[in-house]
Amino acid sequence: MKIIKNNQYPCNTSVTMKYIGGKWKAVILMHLTKEKRYNELRKEIPSITERTLSLQLKELETDGLIVRTVHTNKAPLKVSYHLTDFGKSLEPVLKVIEQWGAMAVNRTLCL
Repeated sequence: MKIIKNNQYPCNTSVTMKYIGGKWKAVILMHLTKEKRYNELRKEIPSITERTLSLQLKELETDGLIVRTVHTNKAPLKVSYHLTDFGKSLEPVLKVIEQWGAMAVNRTLCL
């Protein structure tokens, strides 16, 4: 049993899924391999709602995978996001997931 912040996980895979599980976290992390502003993320992931994007960004920040930087003090705020070193450690995993997805699409097209 693995324990992180008083939560128990049965295995290392479940720990990984705690950080990148769900429909959007891995997608957002892939887009943040380069620093992006909030509106850039919204344009690059058009099917995500603003509420969901905001919630997922907050979770990723709380988990220490991304950093939120505010560039101005007056409205409208200019906010950008980038991966932490901990978040960057997921890049090889995310690239393999992306490659597997491409293979799955090609396989489906051939059926």
